[in-house]
Amino acid sequence: MSPAVSTAGPNVLILGIGNVLWADEGFGVRVIEEIAARYHFGPHVRVLDGGTQGIYLVDHIRWADVLVVFDAIDYGLAPGTLKLVEGDAVPRFMGAKKMSLHQTGFQEVLAMADLMGDYPDHLLLVGVQPLELEDFGGSLRPEVKAKIVPAIQAARGFLDRFGLEWQPVRDLVEQRVQDVPHPSLSMGLYESGRPSAEEACRIGDARVLAARGRD
Repeated sequence: MSPAVSTAGPNVLILGIGNVLWADEGFGVRVIEEIAARYHFGPHVRVLDGGTQGIYLVDHIRWADVLVVFDAIDYGLAPGTLKLVEGDAVPRFMGAKKMSLHQTGFQEVLAMADLMGDYPDHLLLVGVQPLELEDFGGSLRPEVKAKIVPAIQAARGFLDRFGLEWQPVRDLVEQRVQDVPHPSLSMGLYESGRPSAEEACRIGDARVLAARGRD
């Protein structure tokens, strides 16, 4: 039996998944960060940084009647391209070209929710084609970062049909009630605190790579 629906409207989960440590892989989380910085919602809406939690997200999925997921997806398109996928096609795109462990994990989450009889009635994937995934500690590339606001606008267009109210955030108390990234992981601090390439190797320690080459 599906969870009870709030009298204020359907239960809506706005979810970002990905890993901020691997450049464009963090797109979904950065979209959630931006939404939480700008907007506040009623009790029937959850804004969630799902990170790479995988199967641990299943209870959130089961709760949701409406699910919007933001992620970096390899569609085989030009870097920075946004592509929206709805309904039953979403699981297929989440794993069509796996880029990280969380994508297969999220397919399993959706399948588990379905088996338990609590699959969302409405599902939207807002995916962006990444440019760079191998830069450990790197941030979003400009082509991908530029799609944060358009991704939010696309989600708003989808959620408008359910009467969702996007209330502007006016103080930090409102902002922090959302289950979103810790302020220490904000994109501004993350980018400004990163060591230079000379101070920290970003693709693997050259000494280790050299040693492996002698094996």
